[in-house]
Order: sequence, then C-alpha cells, then structure tokens
Amino acid sequence: MGTVIHSVQRGNADRKPRWERSRRAALLDQYRALQAEGVSQRQAATMLHIPRTTLQAWHVWQERLDACPQVGACFESGPGLAFLHRLVRALHMVFVEMGAGGMRLVCRFLELTALNRFVGASYGTQQQVNRHVEEAIVAYTREETARLAQGMPPQEIPVTQDETFTGGLSLVAIEPVSNYILLEHLAEARDHDTWSKAMAGALAPLKCQIIQSTSDEAPGLLAYVEHHLGVHHSPDVFHVQHELSKAVTAPMAAKQRAAAKATTKAEEMLTRMQAQLHSTNTAPAKRGPGRPPQVAASLEQAACAVEAARHEHQRLMGQRETVRQSIRAIGQAYHFVDLERGVRRNGKLIANDIQGHIDTIRRIAHQAGLSQACLERIAKAERVVCRKCKRRSSLSPTLCGSMSVNWPYHSQHPTPCMRISFPRIISNVARPPSWSGKAHHCESLLSASVHPCLPRVGRLVC
Repeated sequence: MGTVIHSVQRGNADRKPRWERSRRAALLDQYRALQAEGVSQRQAATMLHIPRTTLQAWHVWQERLDACPQVGACFESGPGLAFLHRLVRALHMVFVEMGAGGMRLVCRFLELTALNRFVGASYGTQQQVNRHVEEAIVAYTREETARLAQGMPPQEIPVTQDETFTGGLSLVAIEPVSNYILLEHLAEARDHDTWSKAMAGALAPLKCQIIQSTSDEAPGLLAYVEHHLGVHHSPDVFHVQHELSKAVTAPMAAKQRAAAKATTKAEEMLTRMQAQLHSTNTAPAKRGPGRPPQVAASLEQAACAVEAARHEHQRLMGQRETVRQSIRAIGQAYHFVDLERGVRRNGKLIANDIQGHIDTIRRIAHQAGLSQACLERIAKAERVVCRKCKRRSSLSPTLCGSMSVNWPYHSQHPTPCMRISFPRIISNVARPPSWSGKAHHCESLLSASVHPCLPRVGRLVC
C-alpha cells in the first residue's frame, strides 16, 4: 500500500520584506544627499542606522540593472516609485476591473515596456496586486455607501434580479436606471428566504423602496417578490427572446446550411456536365454501339436542380431574417411609450403587437417543418408573454414610468458589463451611468503613495 503525502501549497503572499521599497527609496535619497556632501559610505550607513552591507547590496543591484541609469535612479527615488505603483494599479483598474483584458495582459504590458526590471511581472505577483485592488474597491464601496446614504432622499426604485453560477451560486440584484449593483452575494441556496435575507442586508443602509422586480421565472425569485416584497413582478424579455431563438433560429440555421451544401453540390454537378459536353464536342466523332447520350436533357435537368436549390436557399435566408426581426421587435413592442410618436400605449395594444410577432414566428416554424419540441418552446414563450401583459394592465402610472426605463434601455443601448459597483444610486438614481463619473471614482483608488510630491487620494498597498 502506497504512502499518501499531503502537500501544502506555500506562498510568500503574507511574507513581509525587511526593507519595504518605499522605505528603501527614502533611505537611498538620504544617502545620495549625504554622499553629495562628502560623507563616506560607512559614515552614511551609521547615520542612517542601516548595515553597510545592505547599502552596498542596494548599490550593486542598481548597477546590475539592465536599464538606463537615469531611468533606474528615477524609479528608485521616492516620487518615481510612487508613480510606478500608481501606474501598476491603474493597469489593473483599466485592464482587469473595467475591461476584459485579464492579468496576463498586464504582465505582458510590463514586459514590453521593460518595467519588469522594477516590478514583478509574473502572474502570481500581479495576482497579489489585483487582490489588494479588489479589496480596496470593496472597502471603498462600503464606505461611500454608508457616507452618501446619510443624505439620501427616500426613493422608489425598480430592481432586476438574477442568479449566476460563475464560481458558485451568486445572487445578483441591480438597479437598472443607474446600473448600480445592489447585491452580489455568494449563497448556498436560492429560495425565497435566502433572497429575502440577502436583499434586506443590501437595502438596510439605503432609503429605497422596491416597487417592481424584473427577473426570469425562477420559483425562488417569484416567491420572494410575491410573499416578501408584495410588488409587481415583470418577466424579463431576454428569456422570452432567448426561448424563441432556441426554438427557431438554430433549427432554421441547420436547414439553411443544408440548403447551401445542396446548392454547392448541384452547381458542381452542372459544371462537370458542361465540361463533359465540351470535351465530347471537341473530340473526333467516333460512333460506338448503342444509342447516343442525351446530353441536352441532362443539362436542362441539372440547371433546373441548381435553380431550385438556389431558390430554396434564398427562401430559408428570408425566413431566418424575418424570424430575427420578429424576435428583435418583441423587445421594442414591450414598451409603454411609442418611441416614434411619444404617446403612451395601453396593455391591449402591446399584447396584440407581441402576439403578432409570435404568430409570425410560429407560421414560419410550421412552414419549415420544425419538430414538436420547437413548437413547445414557442408556446412556452407565449405563456410568459400572456402573463406579462395581464400584469401590466393593472399597473399604476408611477410603476409604468419605472418599467418603461427597464427593458428597452438595455435592449437598445447596451452598456459594458462593469464588475465595479459605484454608489451612483445614492446621489441620483435617475442619472444614466457616466464613464466620467466612474473615472473620478477610479482615480481616488489609484494612489497609495506617502511621498509628499504625489497626491494622497487612496490607501491601496502594493
């Protein structure tokens, strides 16, 4: 029987260096000033209370750097080191947190700019930096939420909720007007009691009252809205459109690909027959036994086959485009306001418009001969839309105004997904998200330098 060895992963994330880089940069600045006054290295080490061998090691490290001496002296000074740390944090803020670049691109950036001679460019090192950045973002969000909530006026807000499974079950709630993330909570269950406890903790510091919820048809979310909130629930249009897309778009795409292959095969057959006829006409006439080949009739049949295949391919392309436009038009039809005339639309008109688009999709599905499973998906999406329109008929004007901002804004004007939540809802819930505002909050997280030459607008530790 073999021996099982339990290995423990070791790292130096929590190891504190004896001389921090900021303190070392300050000591080197003082040493250069003493050296300019004619003080020897031994006397300077005694005056600075550091071992002489340590001072010599710092000198040797600077001399061995594969970089311009002026650049090395700059980044080993107090202001240069503070700028370097702020630059690395800005890279993580823009590449990793605000964008979708990832930490490997940060490492590659440091290598291409030769900054890896002064900053660790390995993935593990930058992972530690990113952990500090994310911890500072979370701490900043909590502090700003508590500070701004004190002067926040009472507000009625809609909320969009969902359950994600990236790295485990996570409950997410967002205020759609300001794009403010109300809740990001790792949970073990997604029942209505878990939702109630998580939302209560998220809304505790805010003077907000939820008047409408938008989500999918998850039983836990529906029970939470009905039993705990007691407000209107509106199914999101994305899942309706997604269900219709799975029902029709993928099968129609398969049929279109098959029609394209059939068209290509028919064209190749016609080309071979035309080449065969050309070779027969140019060759010397040698009549053999049997009847002569009916080349003209075969060419006519091949040309008809090519024309029929092309017609079928064009027909399927037109049907797919009609389905695509109908699915997209459902998101535009589900709106209380006519975007062209600027007048309010009633629930019956909305229901008729949506039902017309679904009937168009069902008719094309029947014409294409799709399976019963595809037709059942269409019926499922139709049931959700019917419940949606029935609920809308009993809404108040205030709630209608809130919902009119909910879906169409995100369906027609998509915004980049932000992993950073900023407390914009506390200051003004009706303002749309602004990159200039986010950039202002990001700037306050970048600098952690204690050097007097740079502004002290943060406390991140690198």
